[in-house]
Amino acid sequence: MLRKNKITAFLIILLLIVILISIESFASEKKTKQLEPLPPPPVPKDNPISKEKIDLGKKLFFDRRLSGDGTTSCANCHDPEKAFTDASEISLSYPTTRNFRNAPTLMNVAYAKYLFWDGRAKTLEEQAEFPVMSPFEMNQNIDFVEEEIRIVPEYREAFKRIFGQDVNIKLIAKAIAAFERTLISNNAPIDGYLKGDKNSLSSEAKKGLEIFIGKGKCIECHYGAYLSDQKFHALMVPENPKYANEEKFIVTRRYIAKINKYPDYMNIKEDLGRYFNTKQKRDYRAFKTPTLREIAKTSPYMHNGIFKSLDEVIDFFNKGGGYGNKLLKPMNLTDEEKKALKTFLVEALSGADLNIKPAEVP
Repeated sequence: MLRKNKITAFLIILLLIVILISIESFASEKKTKQLEPLPPPPVPKDNPISKEKIDLGKKLFFDRRLSGDGTTSCANCHDPEKAFTDASEISLSYPTTRNFRNAPTLMNVAYAKYLFWDGRAKTLEEQAEFPVMSPFEMNQNIDFVEEEIRIVPEYREAFKRIFGQDVNIKLIAKAIAAFERTLISNNAPIDGYLKGDKNSLSSEAKKGLEIFIGKGKCIECHYGAYLSDQKFHALMVPENPKYANEEKFIVTRRYIAKINKYPDYMNIKEDLGRYFNTKQKRDYRAFKTPTLREIAKTSPYMHNGIFKSLDEVIDFFNKGGGYGNKLLKPMNLTDEEKKALKTFLVEALSGADLNIKPAEVP
């Protein structure tokens, strides 16, 4: 009997410990769900920043040699004049092929924990290699592009001087990543407001901030300095009907499903998002929460560009997201509240233009 009581007492203590840990974890998560000004961008230890490296990365970013036919550079899909997007519903693609997703902005990408809509890359260095190899983006052979860059004396000397090594794809990616880490959204009014300057926001934007944090519950997924929880959610964004029967679009979607070993890839009718990579049920049609910084400059919206305006995006969330999603509930915002929320998104989260000019490519 004594032994049974000891076991019971032990189980009760164990249960209390689990409850306390859960409460602390929940409280900690709630505490982190606040807006923060942008800190200096993080820099990995294995790729320290230097002016020479940034300059080299910028030249490579604008260099069309990185594509198979010499017509496409990183800047084609991430145009400085378009807030480092291409302003298209579906991103630009290699000639004769078709992309199948929208090009996210590179502004503030230094703060992203995952890259691409499906999060298949965890570093900018890793991300930089994917488009070069992709048959519907830059369609370049890695061994070949190394020789194309190596044959240029200015590049060859720069790689030796900066990295102490000859040209290779890993160092090309490091240089491009170093440049991309400089694309920071400076002087956004929200940063001044969070640092104590209450005049940084108009009265309408302040109303929008209240809705963002309160009734709209936007802060549940868009918080921190990057204004993203850096997670993946299945909001059941509808497929873009414009591309439903476009053959090249269908080819690319099938290709992605096939190389990710999706069994019924021939009959796939929708973008399965992160599920392609993880095969986890929770990731079915889940996509990365995008940053809201510079959101006014980066239309159209969502992974397939289906919404052309912020009004459409706000309406989508106000109605509780797409049919069948389990995350969102209708917000029931009034027209005035929607207007205030939009004002906050447009006015508070837009920084100064970067004015990046194309590099002189050797």
